Amino acid sequence: MPTVLFAARPESWRTWREPLGRALAEAVPSARLTPEAEPEAADYVVLSPSGPIADFAPYVRTRAVLNLWAGVEEALAIPNLTQPLARMVDPGLTQGMVEWVTGHVLRHHLGMDAHVANPERRWDPVAPPLAPSRRVGVLGLGELGAACAAALARLGFDVAGWSRSAKAIEGIEARHGPDGLDAVLRRSDVLVLLLPLTPATEGLLDARRLALLPPGAVVLNPGRGGLVVDDALIAALDGPLGHATLDVFRTEPLPRAHPFWGHPKVTVTPHIASATRPETASRCIAENVRRCEAGEPLLHLVDRDRGY
Repeated sequence: MPTVLFAARPESWRTWREPLGRALAEAVPSARLTPEAEPEAADYVVLSPSGPIADFAPYVRTRAVLNLWAGVEEALAIPNLTQPLARMVDPGLTQGMVEWVTGHVLRHHLGMDAHVANPERRWDPVAPPLAPSRRVGVLGLGELGAACAAALARLGFDVAGWSRSAKAIEGIEARHGPDGLDAVLRRSDVLVLLLPLTPATEGLLDARRLALLPPGAVVLNPGRGGLVVDDALIAALDGPLGHATLDVFRTEPLPRAHPFWGHPKVTVTPHIASATRPETASRCIAENVRRCEAGEPLLHLVDRDRGY
């Protein structure tokens, strides 16, 4: 009887208990799901990096750690986490990200802010360009980035993407490497950041790279707060950059005194672009427990050298 330890805050247990228990009962009927177990008794750990585990050294029996989040940088920072670590790849998470990204790209493409907030009652009947005239860049072509790029291309946008390694996605101009990154930035009227946060991507969008964007460009960051150099972004917004819509930040919740809150060219959303939804994500976790019990390879195993 494998013991599956749900290592998260109590409020998360109340949300996850029923759907995760149901998914495990279907996939591995002998599994025991619990929010409390001695470390040496846990065969699997379902991990929230904000939860109670601060050191994995006592978890000598644990066969796999199953992350509740798509990002794994906080999990990798927990000392002695040497067990196989699987990141969360969930259809619900992907759908949520596609909806947030396409919604905000369309918002900026159509100039909707000017009509939603129009206290001067201006009548300015200027139609926006059609989607094929708007160039969108997506940095990061993994599970989430590829899905968002494909959705935007289906809407007719001129989409280019960049990733650290070469990718091929139908309908997307995919580039890689340093020269490819600069080329995508130069042609991005709207730039979407969906890279993982690793030592190689920390502070990627700095002053030099922000200066490559076309005047009036919009930055959307639903990826990781650390991808952006905050001071450089504010300086660019004080200059030719058009707007920044940000869902993730270096410190969360975003401190009330942070200049992003009061800047007229910044929209803050409270890390809602892509939430892990228990109903769909529970099946992903249960499938990895089933695979491990059957001696099959884990899905979405993290490559520690790459950091994702």
